[in-house]
Amino acid sequence: MPMSLYNTPQGILLRPFSLADSESLLALRLTNRESHAPYEPLHGDSFFTLEEQQEYIRQKLRQAEEDRGYSFGIFLLGDERLIGYISISNLVRGMGQFADIGYMMDRHEQGKGHMTAALKLAIQFAFRALSLHRLQAGTLLHNERSQRVLQKCGFQPEGIARKLVQIQGIWQDHRMFGLLAEDNVWQTWTATQSAQSHI
Repeated sequence: MPMSLYNTPQGILLRPFSLADSESLLALRLTNRESHAPYEPLHGDSFFTLEEQQEYIRQKLRQAEEDRGYSFGIFLLGDERLIGYISISNLVRGMGQFADIGYMMDRHEQGKGHMTAALKLAIQFAFRALSLHRLQAGTLLHNERSQRVLQKCGFQPEGIARKLVQIQGIWQDHRMFGLLAEDNVWQTWTATQSAQSHI
């Protein structure tokens, strides 16, 4: 299954991580450690090591082999600098055919449209290549930036999931969003919005 996804007008590339990306992933996490901490689970110092990032990548590769989840680094075209990542996780087959979607963008690259473009590519991959029926995402109630990205991509708010995930060691409510394969918004994106996505 071809796995490189491009949006040439936006200047981004999505591809699965390889172990060769370990140092870039570590640098991304260290650069954003403080700014992203309010939105993430607690991470000890050992998480921010090359060994842990290598193990993270190995885990993601195993999940893809087992059809349990797919993770992509978000890279700028040209120098292929890593600026974020996006994951399709907790994939359910059988009667469900749905998965969770989550993402992270370097604080220096936010507000440039990269995350919206990357999410659109991931959505098309999920519905076309993986044949999923539904994608869902949860955000902290005050994370309006993330909510705007989801809504730009057609996700609809579906209510509050109480104390869904531990963030910074505290069980926190999340606003839930959903997108269905039959929602026609993602099927109407122009070729330039999802240009050259090799799915």
